[in-house]
Amino acid sequence: MNLFETYSARLHAALSALAERGAIPAGLDLGRVVVEPTKDPAHGDLASNAAMVLAKEAGTNPRALAGLLVEELSKDPEVVRAEIAGPGFINLTLQPAVFTAVLKAAIAAGTDYGRGTPKPAPRINVEYVSANPTGPMHVGHGRGAVFGDALASLLAFAGHDVTREYYINDAGAQVDVLARSAFLRYREALGEEIGAIPEGLYPGDYLKAVGKTLAEQYGPALREKAEWDWLPLVRQAAIDGMMAMIRDDLAALGVVHDVFFSERSLQGRDGNSNAVHQTIEDLRARDLVYEGRLPPPKGQKDEDWEDREQTLFRATRFGDDVDRPLLKSDGSYTYFANDIAYHRSKFVRGFPEMIDVWGADHGGYVKRMQAAVKAVTNGQGSLDVKLCQLVRLLRNGEQVRMSKRSGDFVTLREVIDEVGRDAVRFMMIFRKNDATLDFDLAKVVEQSKDNPVFYVQYAHARCASIFRQAREAFPDLDLSPAALAEADLAILTDEAEIGIVKSIAAYPRIIEAAAAAHEPHRVAFFVHELASAFHSLWNKGKDSPQLRFVNQTDRKSTLARLAFVHAVRGVLASGLAVAGVAAPEEMR
Repeated sequence: MNLFETYSARLHAALSALAERGAIPAGLDLGRVVVEPTKDPAHGDLASNAAMVLAKEAGTNPRALAGLLVEELSKDPEVVRAEIAGPGFINLTLQPAVFTAVLKAAIAAGTDYGRGTPKPAPRINVEYVSANPTGPMHVGHGRGAVFGDALASLLAFAGHDVTREYYINDAGAQVDVLARSAFLRYREALGEEIGAIPEGLYPGDYLKAVGKTLAEQYGPALREKAEWDWLPLVRQAAIDGMMAMIRDDLAALGVVHDVFFSERSLQGRDGNSNAVHQTIEDLRARDLVYEGRLPPPKGQKDEDWEDREQTLFRATRFGDDVDRPLLKSDGSYTYFANDIAYHRSKFVRGFPEMIDVWGADHGGYVKRMQAAVKAVTNGQGSLDVKLCQLVRLLRNGEQVRMSKRSGDFVTLREVIDEVGRDAVRFMMIFRKNDATLDFDLAKVVEQSKDNPVFYVQYAHARCASIFRQAREAFPDLDLSPAALAEADLAILTDEAEIGIVKSIAAYPRIIEAAAAAHEPHRVAFFVHELASAFHSLWNKGKDSPQLRFVNQTDRKSTLARLAFVHAVRGVLASGLAVAGVAAPEEMR
């Protein structure tokens, strides 16, 4: 039951009734009309901007239109009061029975409360992590992994058909550097003294396992070959080894992708057709690729700029600042050319809606990729890029230094092993993705209200403990959802209880809005606020015995409050599931 969706429909019906009477024109654009909670509970339960956004189109002023709507909405038996606020906002106060019905719906649905109806189209592709397979993941990768995974879960819960994808960057120069680094470890595994790792190669110990595998598979045979003979073999072994490690790290974080897409497969390698060449020629046939020169960039260094005639994509036709190169001076494809072909493949595979999760350092790449998606899909596809800002890893407020190039860094797996999956996942989305995140290894394991993940999980565990107490006090009490839904919920009249019920009523709207905005942090914020309100009510019961959840002398009030707690527990568990975090029955 989505209360806001219900009253949006009733508001639309009121507008239609006014149009039928000739009070306003028919066919008004309702796209900007919203129904939302009032900012101040004293002003009612629901608020709408309908009169404000429709008045001009309706040929009247906002307060006049609001007056017509208030008159129409006042006819609804569930509306206690409809009022005009300020320049023309509409506030509605609802009958308590409306929220009783919401609570019953939440009790009956359990963790499915707030789930959206299945939406057959469009299918959505969420691509995230896509870390170069050149070493273990660090906490920065972890933020993108958690954000992308939580976003995919949120979209799926809202009813969308979602595919989780990882793009393996296995065609660039970095994988040849990886192969040469692994070859050194192979020689080391054969007993050779390799000395210090040369500058420019990957020095991490994580490649020792790849070297050992190569030594076991090939013996000394590779050492006798020329580089052009051993490089493809070692490169593939190194990529396979790194991807196995990355998948294992992701699994420890609870992240599982549906698709791992190889960049090499786009370039006509390994028996595949050359999708990059085909994409460029398709764009050329539509006069979107030409031979020309680029002006030097103004005031900043651009690694893609070369003062020569080259093959360019007309990115400026689609909103980019300059046209973009597709071929390097040696005739190989630019990263951008590969990325255009990759996103074209997403569209061809049935994903008109694409979401990419990138690191903050790729911000300058967004406009060109959005231009490319418009071009290769003829405007039928869309790309939303979510940038994840940096993670500062701290321990008791002191920054922990990392350097992937030197091999001296804290891996994501080490962080997971130290503080646990739940702490990593919740904290990674307990801040908006485009804001820098301070992740303190000491703070996230504290059992205190200052630790958000503990605070939310503890609220769920408290709900479970209340049911254990109730079973001890009333062994014969039927605590099934069906029985709880039949409780006399009118007993719940305390201001704190009513506030929580109204929060529960808002949950489906939170899910819908967070999914539409691609912002899973909204769900984390919501469950934290709900947990805080529930803890406050728990503490209030210490001083007010009539508010205690289990009253051994009053079965009726106990059943009503258990129904209330069951609904709270379901919403907490649902929100935690979207975040990929466990909802424990006990906290030790």
